[in-house]
Amino acid sequence: MKRVLIALFLATTAPVFAVEPDEILNDPILEARARDIGKELRCPVCQNQSIDDSDANLARDLRLLIRERLKAGDSDKAAISFIVERYGNYVLLRPPLKPATYPLWLGPFIIFGVALLIATLYLRGRRRADLMTRTLSPDEERRIQDLMDHH
Repeated sequence: MKRVLIALFLATTAPVFAVEPDEILNDPILEARARDIGKELRCPVCQNQSIDDSDANLARDLRLLIRERLKAGDSDKAAISFIVERYGNYVLLRPPLKPATYPLWLGPFIIFGVALLIATLYLRGRRRADLMTRTLSPDEERRIQDLMDHH
């Protein structure tokens, strides 16, 4: 029973890859290269998963395409470039920093800054509204009345 529990635990904590057995290349060196490339490419369907981890059909197609390119003699860089030409820099989990990818790199910071600005303005406005709607104490009302009576 103890062995079964250990095996079950290890099965649930081991990294899960979506690569199907029929995708695996016979050449272990090419397969290792394909896996490395697959970990660098974002699944266009899942977005925050690599194609190596994704179960999406498009990720499978991209994994097969990478393997075909490697079998045809492409370098890792050439195989990645082939995919990037078709899907853009967004398909890279770590896109290069250049003018075309500034939105990918700076977008989250800009969104956070705008959200922070909106929250700050909202809270300031709310605080001002609270101050304006605050009622005066009887002593404050009496002092105001005295001031108004003297003018």
